[in-house]
Amino acid sequence: MPPSNREAPKRVRENRKEETPSVPKLTIPVIDIQVPIPETAVLVTAVTTAVVAVATTSVTQSLFEPIKKKVQKQLQTKVNKWKEQRQKKKESSES
Repeated sequence: MPPSNREAPKRVRENRKEETPSVPKLTIPVIDIQVPIPETAVLVTAVTTAVVAVATTSVTQSLFEPIKKKVQKQLQTKVNKWKEQRQKKKESSES
């Protein structure tokens, strides 16, 4: 752990400029609120991600819909057969 009384040497000048970059803001006139606008790179990344996500979802949904219908039909057929067999067993046990 460094000592707490450390200082810069005397020959070193302190050249710190504290400039805060101005953040562009969007003013909403109806409710008098200023909303900061994100940087261009952040905005481009967010928009690209959103577009890719929506496109991927749309494409995969259209591809998987026919598969889902076929599987659902096969499963329903098997369930119906199982119900029929169960009903037959029930009727035969009652007799």
